[in-house]
Amino acid sequence: MSTDAVPTVPDTDPVDTGYDLVGIGLGPFNLGLAALAEPIAGLRTLFVDARPDFAWHPGLLLEDAQLQVPFLADLVSLVDPTSRWSFLSYLREHDRLFPFYFAERFHVPRREYDHYCRWVAESLPSCRFGARVDGLSWSDQTRRFLIELTDPDTGVTSRVTARHVVLGVGTEAVVPESLAHLVGEHIFHAEHYLDRLPDLAGARDVTVVGSGQSGAEVFLDLLRRAPEHGWRLRWLTRSPGFAPMEYSKLGLEHFTPDYTAYFRDLPEPTRDRLVPEQWQLYKAISAETIDEIHTLLYERSVGGNRPEVGLTANVAVESAHATADGYLLSCRETRQERLFTVRTDRVVLATGYRARRPALLEPLADLVRWDGQGRYRVDADYRVALAPAVSGSLFVQNAELHTHGIGTPDLGLGAWRSATILNAVTGGKAYRLPERTAYTGFGVPEDAVGRDLAN
Repeated sequence: MSTDAVPTVPDTDPVDTGYDLVGIGLGPFNLGLAALAEPIAGLRTLFVDARPDFAWHPGLLLEDAQLQVPFLADLVSLVDPTSRWSFLSYLREHDRLFPFYFAERFHVPRREYDHYCRWVAESLPSCRFGARVDGLSWSDQTRRFLIELTDPDTGVTSRVTARHVVLGVGTEAVVPESLAHLVGEHIFHAEHYLDRLPDLAGARDVTVVGSGQSGAEVFLDLLRRAPEHGWRLRWLTRSPGFAPMEYSKLGLEHFTPDYTAYFRDLPEPTRDRLVPEQWQLYKAISAETIDEIHTLLYERSVGGNRPEVGLTANVAVESAHATADGYLLSCRETRQERLFTVRTDRVVLATGYRARRPALLEPLADLVRWDGQGRYRVDADYRVALAPAVSGSLFVQNAELHTHGIGTPDLGLGAWRSATILNAVTGGKAYRLPERTAYTGFGVPEDAVGRDLAN
């Protein structure tokens, strides 16, 4: 869409552009929604992002990093494999179908997935970058959402309205409270890893905190570079171990709409307890990455050599402070309940991400029906509960882990969620979705005789 479609107007003169759906944020999930919305006749959509162009975790696009889901978990294929925005269509557009065919790869490089998303974002007319959303409010007069936009480079403002809004603002990096005051040149989150590699120069001792896939990939990259730089490496995690992701075929059925529906019907306290217990389903490490790390350690220990490497699980970093020659981390071994300290020169925080409540939502905050912990109440269609006076719908993408379970951040469920939202917007006319997606039956079998223990 050309910038003319969103007029530049004085900030006191809102202009109604008549959009049916506006998406805020252009990560993979809202980009997939834009792709699936594009062929729907008569549906006016706009998707905006403050960044100048599409970027997907650029600080972690390591050369050999693989996508953890099959290529079919692209933006559209699991809902519409005939879409012109599929990964296979991307390969054809870039004359890579034969190389891909001969490569016989089910998992593609993360850098290629990023390039694929860039191709879609640059090709879709509904996607507009360089448009920061500074406010989202509801107008009782027009019965529409009002979205305040600003060009980050020029400061020029504009306004659009929409019947429905989808928040896809992404998650924010988690920095442990014990280390937050030290974040800077020598302590940084893994999301900036590639950009901050030069800041590791001169270090003798480097520590990685956190053991998800990102932590493992960062540690592996540091391990490969260690002989050149003379680093001693340390890897600390609160998790019980450096464990592989559950990747059995039936285990993966936790990432189906069937399991999502089951999870949604559980009591809230049960859901809150269950998500952390399922860490090996969505927060662990690919077996291939673990194998590469172990192989490298094994090869470097030939002849009785002992690599200057330490891997320790069940460790909580409880406080930290700067010293004259680096940083001192005060740690606790959570099983033994023993305290110890670690001296290091640099720290890379692979401590994950969490959903955030964006500041742009503040004008609407009083109309949102939050749960007891200040989280969105989200229904089966990914619609946030709002005050009855609001006739439009506010949807969320990747902000419903507490209501929809561990499939929330998974790329494989992105197309399904987008299609569900579009069906809600169009009255069920957008996409046909299957009623059953798993062999596993979650909950009491349909043909069983049972009773509720609470009665």
